[in-house]
Amino acid sequence: MNQSTTLPVTATFNNLKNTFLAVILMLSGALYLYQQQGEHQALLLLLGGSLGLTLYHASFGFTTAWRSLVIDRRGRGLRAQMLMLAIAVCLIFPALSSGTLFGNEVRGYVRPLGFSVLAGAFIFGIGMQLGNGCGSGNLYHAGGGQLRAIPSIIGFMFGALWATADYEWWTTLPQLLPISSIDSLGLMPAIISNLILFAMIAGFSVWLEKRRYGSLEKDDAGSALPLSRRLLRGPWPFIWGGISLALLNFAVLAITGYPWSVALSYPLWGAKAALWLDEALSLGLELDLDFWSYWLQPGRESALGESILQDTVSVMNIGILLGAFLAAALAGKFSWQWRIPLLHWLAAAIGGVLLGYGSTISFGCNIGAYFGGIVSGSLHGWLWLVAAFIGSMVGTQLRPLFRLDKTA
Repeated sequence: MNQSTTLPVTATFNNLKNTFLAVILMLSGALYLYQQQGEHQALLLLLGGSLGLTLYHASFGFTTAWRSLVIDRRGRGLRAQMLMLAIAVCLIFPALSSGTLFGNEVRGYVRPLGFSVLAGAFIFGIGMQLGNGCGSGNLYHAGGGQLRAIPSIIGFMFGALWATADYEWWTTLPQLLPISSIDSLGLMPAIISNLILFAMIAGFSVWLEKRRYGSLEKDDAGSALPLSRRLLRGPWPFIWGGISLALLNFAVLAITGYPWSVALSYPLWGAKAALWLDEALSLGLELDLDFWSYWLQPGRESALGESILQDTVSVMNIGILLGAFLAAALAGKFSWQWRIPLLHWLAAAIGGVLLGYGSTISFGCNIGAYFGGIVSGSLHGWLWLVAAFIGSMVGTQLRPLFRLDKTA
């Protein structure tokens, strides 16, 4: 057997090995959760896995999509986001209006509008571009073997913990009471007004792109491949990703009672890591987290003493990592990518801190505040989008300082 034959055989073996390992990890994880925590947590892990697979196969990111619009005037990714939001609003608004879904109580993320949202989302937008990923993006990048996401995730954890220390100060700044378009306008007017806004944003991206290029970029990833192969191994067009994420967010609402969130787990991970390091290394930090106002909020007061496997968002985020690993293995693209310039590592760490701090004071990240906020009918979701997009524009201009390509 010559070398040219050996290489494909070796690659095929590695792909099968990675796929088998990913399936075993997912199933064994679900079985462990079922035995230790119950059916609900096991289901959440599998749901997170579906989200991770979707994000990877569609390369569905918010960071690159926004940068592509700003730098290249390409709006394919942004239009997919608008389609995702449109489908999710049509599914989720009626459920939130009635207050129940399949017999279970459901609630949206309706938050105040204030300086904390403006500042936090702006900071998060900068962090997206320096960290080369958002809350969900870094998870699926890491699951696919991109180790540059690790310093960003660690920075996210400790930036979020830092923000919990300042949380009380941010919440005392001037802010408006939460406003729900569903409650203020009624169900159908709220749906229609949101659909109009999505159409306007998509239309604006079409105008920008046609103005520069004369035509729209095709969203035809993997179009030459058989449908069954594309579904299983990717790549997916952005539109497929947008549709899938909208449907999966509806599933998250049905199972957890709330829309999908990602950033809520990071303060908890940061707190547990800091407490462990303080005890293991005898650092003497004296972190009285139980008395910080953030940890006195309903639903958080007991989290510090519980396992992260009892935390809904944490389990789903672990599922995203495993789902992305499975998707990368199925696609034959999993590999550890660790040879990265030092400045890129630094940018990822700084970006991660900004992501964690910004998301915590602005009630969420691009998933919980932007996606989750808008599909909850909360006006803070739109405020978050505007501030984060402006921050993303600033972050894009800062990328060359760390020798990061503006367009990549």
